[in-house]
Amino acid sequence: MTLEKRKIAILGSTGSIGTQTLDVIRRNPDRFSAEILVANKNWELLAKQAIEFQPNAVVIADKEKYPLLRDALEKYPIKVFAGSESVNSAVEFETVDMVLAAMVGYSGLVPTVNALRHKKPVALANKETLVAAGKIVISEAAKNGVPVLPVDSEHSAIFQSLAGEGGNAIEKILLTASGGPFRGKTRDYLKTVKKEQALKHPNWNMGAKVTIDSASLMNKGLETIEAMHLFNVPVEKIEVLIHPQSIIHSGVEFEDGSVKMQLGMPDMRLPIQYAIGFPDRLKSDFPRVDFFSLPQGLTFEKPDLETFRNLSLAMYAAKKGGNLPCIMNAANEIAVKKFLENQIGFLEMSDLIESVMEKTDFIENPTLEDITKTHSLATEIALSHKIKSSCQ
Repeated sequence: MTLEKRKIAILGSTGSIGTQTLDVIRRNPDRFSAEILVANKNWELLAKQAIEFQPNAVVIADKEKYPLLRDALEKYPIKVFAGSESVNSAVEFETVDMVLAAMVGYSGLVPTVNALRHKKPVALANKETLVAAGKIVISEAAKNGVPVLPVDSEHSAIFQSLAGEGGNAIEKILLTASGGPFRGKTRDYLKTVKKEQALKHPNWNMGAKVTIDSASLMNKGLETIEAMHLFNVPVEKIEVLIHPQSIIHSGVEFEDGSVKMQLGMPDMRLPIQYAIGFPDRLKSDFPRVDFFSLPQGLTFEKPDLETFRNLSLAMYAAKKGGNLPCIMNAANEIAVKKFLENQIGFLEMSDLIESVMEKTDFIENPTLEDITKTHSLATEIALSHKIKSSCQ
């Protein structure tokens, strides 16, 4: 076992992944410490976290919240910064050993790339980063000789299934999905569902954005693109399996026909701990699987691509490549926002995303600057897009 204490910069410390990461640190004070804590707007929780974990510095992206955070921490020897530039520069601190990237949506891309450029290993929980600019991110990691370690439970499972396999060829990646709260529902049913229903995930406790993505199966589309880049496989070698119990988190089929899968209870602290503690497995008291008490056993279904069109749109974007995944991701962020604000219906999210994908210029080999411009343009088109909604 390696025993060095890793100093972690947590981008998105007040979100679901961030708070669970801090719980892992709390349970393993001899192995980890919170060196930098970064949040968007929630200065009150950020202040409480800072008082408990005593990081070197904290950053609040919303500059208007800076005075409140500064005053709350004035009695403590903690540096306080604000603004997006400070978020980007926080990962450069020499004292940071690893960056846990858990900011929501596209906002995580630039600080993640900056962390890799400064030779910081990244534990990646922000799937949109690889969706928008996967080739660029993986190229930066390779160029600077640092790993991108997956935090998503599915990609962690694939990563663990590949351990010890060396150069053995992957025949297929098996990417599991719970199916969300609307598994088995028809389009007629989905026409009238409300956000309160979509936010009730049967197995996982997640933030609003990823929970809605899970309900629409867009989350699995994003994860498909993420897997392509993390494991260097074409989309044709990725198969999505609906697995309602969320006990098998994903796996790999090799060319000899053998299948390796990783199992565990649906608890995000497990893949978080594996990523920030890699290559060690640390002892925990997290819940264990009781195979004899699973009420339904372990079952699998094919995804309904006609009802849940977001997954089809993501697969198309994955095949075409270029900046199309970035376009799709930007459109989806706005679609989810509009759904949560009751501006559009559940099925109309797919209509909006498809329209923006058709209207935004395609670039086959985008640079990071191209990706930034693409995201802005696709966001603008999505915001201005009008749908005659049943919600209005």
